[in-house]
Amino acid sequence: MLKRLAKCVREYRSPALLTLLFIVGEAVIEALIPFTTANLVNEIKAGIDMPEVLRLGGVLVAMALVSLACGGMAGFTSARAATGFAKNVRHDVFHKVQEFSFENIDKFSSSSLVTRMTTDVNNVQMAFMMMIRIAIRSPLMLIFSIIMAYRMGGMLAMSFVVIIPVLAFGLILIGRKALPAFRAVFKKYDKLNESIEENVRAMRVVKGFAREDYEKEKFGAASDNIRDDFTRAERIVALNMPLMQMCIYFNMVFVLLVGSRLVISSRGALIDVGQISAMITYGMQILMSLMMLSMIYVMLTMSAESGKRIVEVLDETPALREPETDAVTEIKDGSIDFTGVRFKYSAKAERCALDDVDLHISSGMTVGILGGTGVGKSTLVQLIPRLYDATEGTVRVGGVDVRDYELKALRDGVAMVLQKNELFSGTIADNLRWGNPDATDEELAEACALAQADDFIRAFPDGYETKIEQGGTNVSGGQKQRLCIARALLKKPKILILDDSTSAVDTRTDALIRQGFRDYIPETTKLIIAQRVASVEDADLILVMDGGRIVESGTHAELMAQSEIYRETYEQQTRNAAEPKGGEERAES
Repeated sequence: MLKRLAKCVREYRSPALLTLLFIVGEAVIEALIPFTTANLVNEIKAGIDMPEVLRLGGVLVAMALVSLACGGMAGFTSARAATGFAKNVRHDVFHKVQEFSFENIDKFSSSSLVTRMTTDVNNVQMAFMMMIRIAIRSPLMLIFSIIMAYRMGGMLAMSFVVIIPVLAFGLILIGRKALPAFRAVFKKYDKLNESIEENVRAMRVVKGFAREDYEKEKFGAASDNIRDDFTRAERIVALNMPLMQMCIYFNMVFVLLVGSRLVISSRGALIDVGQISAMITYGMQILMSLMMLSMIYVMLTMSAESGKRIVEVLDETPALREPETDAVTEIKDGSIDFTGVRFKYSAKAERCALDDVDLHISSGMTVGILGGTGVGKSTLVQLIPRLYDATEGTVRVGGVDVRDYELKALRDGVAMVLQKNELFSGTIADNLRWGNPDATDEELAEACALAQADDFIRAFPDGYETKIEQGGTNVSGGQKQRLCIARALLKKPKILILDDSTSAVDTRTDALIRQGFRDYIPETTKLIIAQRVASVEDADLILVMDGGRIVESGTHAELMAQSEIYRETYEQQTRNAAEPKGGEERAES
């Protein structure tokens, strides 16, 4: 884990190394200051002249200023290194997620990924800063202070033989008790973020069902759970301070009591006043260093859990891989072939989402796909741009196995309008240019006219510069679908896939959109998943799916004659469409 995260330091290696140098300088000088102070006290006691006092005092001031400068520079360089390290970690995690296939993303919830790129990255940032600054300074101060204390105090330094083991044992015990509670918090952060994300995304549903109180209770429960874990951990960690105070006061009492007796009994021969003051200062430095080491121990162990979660993402192997050599970069045409295709979403799945699919679609055909919920319609079309790979069999586009294409080239040639249409923050024009960043205003207008979106866009006060809120919440479902269709048309793809993408528009608009497809992109292969037979009845080929298989195929006329499922669906939808009108006529009479 440390080796993997260390790769994220990269261009910030220099400030990290400079921090170490400044910390060493600061620690050395701080260890020498009490020694110099003790000599000054002893010299004053011996009756030196004022010029000598000023000289030694000047040396102390100079040492303090150099120590301050080293500490200040260490703070500057460590902050630069730590924030840069965190930036690189976020960069690497985000770019890794962009390489994931749907199979990889299914392993991590979106709320968990958000937690890893925010809370977990902040934790490893703090840990990195501690490692290059405090984790170096504290051991150095501990070692230097112990050496100087034994040199200055002699037998007085024996107090540390008692204090250090007691304090070290107590701090380790506190850390071990607190860590399980800290570790439990991170998974609960995922649940808290999930609650927030769901609530914000589904705000209209929450308000529509008047479930605000329920959502408040759910969020409150998740928040209270985290609070309880943190409270338990902090209560244990809070024992650090009284333990420290006890050791500090014990050291002061021991040094003052034993040291004073030695000064008086030996008349300053064994130890003098300066040494006593130095011993008290070194004692404080030793104990503070131990306390800082305990804090580092707790923080690093907490951060280790965050580091593991980050490395899980960085080490995740994308399920879809580019061809290692000779990747195909151009799609010849929009023909599609499925040969013996079977697909499972997981190796552990008991049943196939697609089973024994054989299909040939010529370039330029319009293909309708019908079937009930969960029969594999969306799964079928997701194999074409390699959102997933077939478990068995082969999928070909333009006569080439999709696994032999460069992913970008394949997906540039296939435009999909999914069931869940997504718009992004920005203007309508910005969203449309996702399909073609270089599209002119005239091309935007043309695509929107074909998608039956131009009229409602121009009705907005700002037209194509109208701001779209996050997720497209300020446009209707039908408007969002038409904008997404226009965005796909701007790609001028070899294959266009509409996954139930006209469900929120009326039948007349649906028919106009399909007419636009025939006129604007006649050479593009069009796959239309729909619930309404009317949306696909003029298709060149209609597929009827059930249980992950294509059970019937043909034109509208052929299926009406041969397929009982298709005929019943068509008649039921036609009858249902006529019933409201008949009801209205009866009501009017």
